[in-house]
Amino acid sequence: MSDSEFDVVVVGAGNAAICAALAAEENGASVLVLERANEDESGGNSRFTAGAMRVVYDGVDDLKALMPDLTNEEIANTDFGTYTQDQFYDDMARVTQYRADPDMVELLVTRSRDTLLWMREKGVRFAPIWGRQAFKVDGKFKFWGGLTVEAWGGGPGLVDSLHEIAATRGIEIRYGHRATGLVFDGVTVSGVTVKSKGRIEEIRAKSVVLAAGGFQGNYEWRTRYLGPGWELAKVRGTRFNTGDGIRMALDIGAMPYGNWSGCHAVGWERNAPEFGDLAVGDQFQKHSYPFAVMVNATGRRFVDEGADFRNYTYAKYGRVILEQPGQFAWQIFDAKVAHLKRDEYNIRQVTKASADTLEDLAPQLDGVDAGAFLDEIAAYNAAVRTDIPFNPNVKDGRCTEGLAVPKSNWANTIDEPPFEAYAVTCGITFTFGGLRIGTDGQVLDTESEPIPGLYAAGELVGGIFYFNYPGGSGLTSGAVFGRIAGASAATA
Repeated sequence: MSDSEFDVVVVGAGNAAICAALAAEENGASVLVLERANEDESGGNSRFTAGAMRVVYDGVDDLKALMPDLTNEEIANTDFGTYTQDQFYDDMARVTQYRADPDMVELLVTRSRDTLLWMREKGVRFAPIWGRQAFKVDGKFKFWGGLTVEAWGGGPGLVDSLHEIAATRGIEIRYGHRATGLVFDGVTVSGVTVKSKGRIEEIRAKSVVLAAGGFQGNYEWRTRYLGPGWELAKVRGTRFNTGDGIRMALDIGAMPYGNWSGCHAVGWERNAPEFGDLAVGDQFQKHSYPFAVMVNATGRRFVDEGADFRNYTYAKYGRVILEQPGQFAWQIFDAKVAHLKRDEYNIRQVTKASADTLEDLAPQLDGVDAGAFLDEIAAYNAAVRTDIPFNPNVKDGRCTEGLAVPKSNWANTIDEPPFEAYAVTCGITFTFGGLRIGTDGQVLDTESEPIPGLYAAGELVGGIFYFNYPGGSGLTSGAVFGRIAGASAATA
């Protein structure tokens, strides 16, 4: 074949895209990957993640198959627990308020372990998430929240590994090549148009897989679909995910699907740059809030910080922060829980205040009503059920009583100096609305009929996440549906 004709063209070069490319190649297809970014910025949002991947496992033997580097000593000193299919189903149902497409959820859950094992066989390495998902209690690490596995080297390690594996399999990645449209005769997709270095070319293919991310990098679409104020959010990841893949498919009659007004959005460093910074990665996030209290500009708490494990609330609390006056909040810690803060609180690029008294801390909280803040902390402290034991590994039921905004778990009084506060705003990760696909990854049109030659995977697939998502399920979803779409595209 020529350099402008392939069996399968994949648009995008992140986790979902390269999984699709690898699946297509192993099914005998000639594959080309088109990446809008240059090589240094390639990999989409996958490069900006911490690399966590939610996966079903019934015990430590399943984890050893994924992570053969686990030592006997590590196993002896760790309670990995289990994460069964039923638990994954329950988490998906609960956090998406039972809106998620059941067929999609079934594929995500039932193929999660097999897909990660497939990635392992290809050469991707995994490791336990010691630092972020396990606390040491009585000398033994205990994992919590159903999230145990991450890619070696985080998101950057995952992308670099996948790109290296693709290269060894003879899959070409063309960087700086932006797909601008689909070659479509009214019935069948037979290629893409591509812009590179000021010229437009047409690349023919028997099948196209769209895996170019959501529209979180598009100010206009964010405001149009997520609502007023969303143009003010910071973008956690790549500047290149502007909805190109979604637009190209909609232009030829694909069906829009899913939670178009919803997104994954977290508490993010208040003064972070407009888009993600690869030198900092995901360290602008501030995810130890379950052990803190959060106050807004009026000095008041506005959310139940301990409603659930961080894995099940962080992706929706960014939206809540964006809704506050000035689109910011401060997280307040005292010395009792300082050791529970994640490493991301220690980076240089952080907006922080500290003091030995709350009275000295209050005026340092930029934009906050200091008097109201002191009153709020006093009322909160008086409401904490200190008779209930504190345990960070479980939903401990240590709560407040009598407050308009309760704290349901991990409630500790804020009374032991030194006190620390961190300023956060909303950081958007990815959007939930996108294209409708069948269980084989093929894009459906507005009549619910498959569009011949067109497949999709990753963030631009709608119907999987609504309102929220279980931590680590985004990368797993990309891998599962990327593998499905690539195999289907190759064998169509």
